[in-house]
Amino acid sequence: MKKSHDYDNTFKTLKNKHAKLFISVINEAFNKCYPLDSKVEIVSSEGAFINKIQSTDVNKIEIRQNDFLLRINDDYYLIESQTTDDNTMALRLAEYTFLAARSSATYDQERILIPMPNYTVLYVKSTDRTPETTTITYLFPDGSTHDYIAHNVFMKSFSKEDIFKKKLYALIPFYFARYEKELSTATDYQGAIEDLQFFRNMMDKLLSSKELDGCEAADIADCVKDILRHITDGNNIEQEVVSIMGGEIYELYSERLVRETTEKVTAEVTDKVTAEYEEKIEELKERIAELEKCQSQ
Repeated sequence: MKKSHDYDNTFKTLKNKHAKLFISVINEAFNKCYPLDSKVEIVSSEGAFINKIQSTDVNKIEIRQNDFLLRINDDYYLIESQTTDDNTMALRLAEYTFLAARSSATYDQERILIPMPNYTVLYVKSTDRTPETTTITYLFPDGSTHDYIAHNVFMKSFSKEDIFKKKLYALIPFYFARYEKELSTATDYQGAIEDLQFFRNMMDKLLSSKELDGCEAADIADCVKDILRHITDGNNIEQEVVSIMGGEIYELYSERLVRETTEKVTAEVTDKVTAEYEEKIEELKERIAELEKCQSQ
C-alpha cells in the first residue's frame, strides 16, 4: 500500500494545524454563530480505562484520547470522526466526554462540578443504518436517568455548494469519500473529476480573496490528495485525479514551509559559526607564529 493518510489521520492533521477552520463546522453542527475569528483552543485529554476482552475474560487497560476537543470562549465541543457504523461508538463517546469534562472540572470542598461538553459524531461514510443521533443514558442509583443526546453529522448531506456557502472548508477532503467505489475501481469516476475541478477553482478564488490564507489552502489541497491516494491506492487513475489538485506532493505545505525555513536558518547559523570558527583559527595561527618568532630571537 502506498504512503497516504486515511480519513482519521487527515482529520487530526487539519484540526492540529488549522483549528480555526472548524469554527464554521461547530456553528453548523451545533447551531451556533461564533465569529470565524473567535479565539479557539485545542484541549488534549486522555485517560486509562479497563476494557474487558470477552473472548478471554481478561481485563486490559487501554488509553483513550479524543479525536478533537475544542474550546471557544468557555464552551467545549467534542467532534469524533467515524467512517463505519460502530456499535461501541456511544460507549467510547461516554469515555471521551468524561475525559473532556474532567479536564475542566471545578472543585468546592466535597462537591465537584463536571461540565459535560457538547459532542457530535462526524460520519465521513454512512449507510441507511447509521443512526441520526447518538445517545448516552446515565442511570443513577436512585433510578433516575438522563439522556445525553447528540445529533450526528453526515458528510453525504453536504453538497459541494453547501461546503462553500457554509464555509465548511475543513471538510473538503472528506467530501470525496462519496466517490470511494468509483475511484477505487477506476470506473465511472467522471463525477469525481468534475467535483475536484470545482473545488480547485473555488479554493483558488478563496485564496485570491484571502478568505483562506496560503497555508490553509495548500494544506487542504494536500489533504485532498492524500485522501485520493488512500482511495486509489496506486491504481491506474491515481495520477490523473491527484494532479487536478496540484500533483505529487506528500509533504504538507505548512510542514514544507517549516522545514525549508528551519533548514535556511540552520544553514545561516552554521555558516556564521563556521566563519567565526575559521576567523578564530586564523587569529590563533597568527599568535602561534608570533610566539615562535619571539622564541627564535
